[in-house]
Amino acid sequence: MNKIFVKTQNVKNFIGLVENLQNKPKNIPKMGLVYGEPGLGKSQTALWLACKYDAIYLRATNLMTGRWLLEELVKELDEIPRFLTSDNFNLVVQNLKQKPKIIFIDEIDYLMNNYKSIETLRDIHDETNCLIIFVGMGLVHRKLERYKHLYDRFSEILKFETFGVNDLSQIFRQLSEIPFAPDAIEYIYLKYNRFRQIVQLINQMENFAKDNNLSEITKEMAEQVL
Repeated sequence: MNKIFVKTQNVKNFIGLVENLQNKPKNIPKMGLVYGEPGLGKSQTALWLACKYDAIYLRATNLMTGRWLLEELVKELDEIPRFLTSDNFNLVVQNLKQKPKIIFIDEIDYLMNNYKSIETLRDIHDETNCLIIFVGMGLVHRKLERYKHLYDRFSEILKFETFGVNDLSQIFRQLSEIPFAPDAIEYIYLKYNRFRQIVQLINQMENFAKDNNLSEITKEMAEQVL
C-alpha cells in the first residue's frame, strides 16, 4: 500500500476552513469546529494540518481537567509546567502572544463533561487571538450550541461527510498498489464508507491479488473476498 495522504473533499474543506480563519479580520473570532461521524479521517487530517502549519495538536482524553489541559499546552510550547494553574495559563498566553500558533483540539467530546476546560480554551483564544479548532464527533455541535457565548465564536464550522464515489476512486487510486476496476469501486462504495474500513480493505485485497498473481482487482474478486 502506498503511503500517501489523500486529499479527499473533506480534507480540502478542512484546509479551506483553516485558511478562512487565518484571513478573518482582527475583530472576528478565529475559532473553528470540525465534526462528523467516526472513521472519516478527521483526526488524521488534523494531525496532517498540524504538521503543515507547525501547529499544536492535542487529543483530549477522558477525565481531562482544565489544569491537565493547560499542562499539556505548556509542554507543547516547550516549557516546563508550573505548580499553579494560573501560572500555566499565563505562560501559555505569553508564549502564544510572542509566537502565535494554531491549536487543534481533537476528541473535544471528552471535555464536554468538564466545561471549565472548554472555557479555558475560549479564554486563551480571547487573550491571544490565536486560531483554535475543535474536532469532535457527530453530535458535538449540538452539545456546544447550548453555550451561546462560546458557540458564537465559531466563525467557521465544517461537517465531515461520508465519501462520494469520486472520493473513493481517488483513495483507491492513490493508496492501492494494484488498480481497482471501476465496477469494483462501485460495488465497494455500496458496502463501505469509512476511511479506516477502506484502508483495511485495500490491504486485504492487495494481499489477495499478490498471492494470486492478479494485476487488477475486479468486482468479481471483491465479491469473492468480501
